[in-house]
Order: sequence, then C-alpha cells, then structure tokens
Amino acid sequence: MNTTALLIGLGPLLGWGLYPTVASKIGGKPVNQILGSTLGTLIFAIVFSMIQGISLASGKDLFLGILSGIGWASAQIITFYCFGLIGSSKAMPVTTAFQLLGASLWGVIALGNWPSISAKIFGGLALILIIVGASLTVWSEEKSAENSSVLKKAVLMLAVGEIGYWGYSAAPQASNLSGQEAFLPQAIGMVLVAVVYSLVLTVKSKETSAFVEVVSYKHIFSGFFFAFAALTYLISAQPDMNGLATGFILSQTSVILATLTGIWFLGQKRTKKEMGMTILGLVLILVAATVTVML
Repeated sequence: MNTTALLIGLGPLLGWGLYPTVASKIGGKPVNQILGSTLGTLIFAIVFSMIQGISLASGKDLFLGILSGIGWASAQIITFYCFGLIGSSKAMPVTTAFQLLGASLWGVIALGNWPSISAKIFGGLALILIIVGASLTVWSEEKSAENSSVLKKAVLMLAVGEIGYWGYSAAPQASNLSGQEAFLPQAIGMVLVAVVYSLVLTVKSKETSAFVEVVSYKHIFSGFFFAFAALTYLISAQPDMNGLATGFILSQTSVILATLTGIWFLGQKRTKKEMGMTILGLVLILVAATVTVML
C-alpha cells in the first residue's frame, strides 16, 4: 500500500469520525442537522462533479443513486435523534455494529460470501464479537430503570435505521454507476429527504421552520465532513487504490474517533471502568470487521 492510497483510505477516519461530534457540537434539532448536513453534502458533490467533469446519471442509474441517498438520510435522522437520547459516543458504536452485521449478513445471504464451513464458523464468531463489542461500549456502572429504557429505545431505533444504511450501500450495486458517478445522485436523494422531513415537521408542529433557522445552515459545515468521508471511501475502495476489503477496514476506524471525541469534547463522560469497557468494545468491533472482510 503506497502513502497516497493510505492517506485516501484514512479520509473516512477524519470525515466520519468527526462528523457526529461536529454535528452534535453545532447543536439544533435533528431536522436542523439533517437539512444542513445534506445541503453541505450536495454542495460538495456538485463542486466535485464539476471539477471532474462528471455528468448527472439518467434513467435507472439516477433512480438507484437517489434511492441510495434517501436510505442514508432516512437512517441518519434516526441516528441524530438517538444522539439526543444516549449521546453520539454510545450511538456511533451501536450503529456501526448494526451496519457491519447488516453488510455481513447481506453478503452471506444474497452474494454467497463465506462459502466454506470454516468461513461460516469464523464469520459467525466475528458477528458475535461485533454484538459483544457494541454491548461493551454502552455498558454503564450505574444502572437505572429509566436509563435502561432509554438505551433499549435507542438500540431498537438504530436497528431500524440499519434498513436505510443498507439501502445506501446496496442500491448503487444494482446500477452501472461507479462510486464517483453515484456521489451526486446520492446527495440529491439526501436533500430530498431532508426537505420533505422539514416541510412535514413545519406543518405538523407549527413551530419555526428549519428553513429559516440559522443553525440549519451552520450544519452545512458538518455536511462537508460527511461528504469528504463518503468521497474518499468511494475512491479508496477502487481496485487501483486500496480495494473494497482494505478500504472498508480503514473506513471503520472512524468509529474510534467518533466515540472518543464525543467523550472528550461533548461532555459524554465515562467512569474509569466504563472507559475501559468502551475501548475494549471498539477493539472487538474493529477486529471483527477485519475478520469479516478477509474471509
């Protein structure tokens, strides 16, 4: 692996690692966060496509690209809501674990991955490690009925959100688009969800519209972090760079930065034992991710 490929492969570490913390730090409601960050992603995608001379896809490819973005934005709204329930430092490892589980199971069921008995055994053990790792990251010394109830609610919501993240990854695979060609259609789909969500909330709640709240547009900045991560991952996963397996492993390192910056910069404190459990859980998740893509 050359230096350039490694640096590009670590782009998601910075982008996806800092995105949850930056979005939480800027604040606002989930509707502000999703509206601003998708606008930031769209701006980034338009500028990139213009520089690269990439024209907008059409027909089935355009539809699938937009569908991919719709899946991500729908899931991200749920994730933003869970940030408010349990904090980004707990929500991120859980949602990462669900995405790893979803991707692995989809590969086995639909794509015929892990064909041998040994692969299925090691793959099954890796999935168990992911579940154990995620459980450790949300472990708490002081348990209460209220905290347990909130945690269960957040975990269930993040599990539902996995459907959207799965669509984000799966839809482009059914198209003829390269990763870079899918970038702009995905961004369009993301903005469509954000706009519809914002309009529906405005009508239902009769509160101030997210379109006129300044905090929404501050989140354009957080959207740049997501867009940078998404683009560098798409480039990293290409065969002439790091390839899909290595690119995927490198991108999953983002969960470490997302979790630790949430703890350090957002006041999501941990006791000494809880911090130890969190670090152990993150290590298990990354080990399992490495195993699943190497089988």
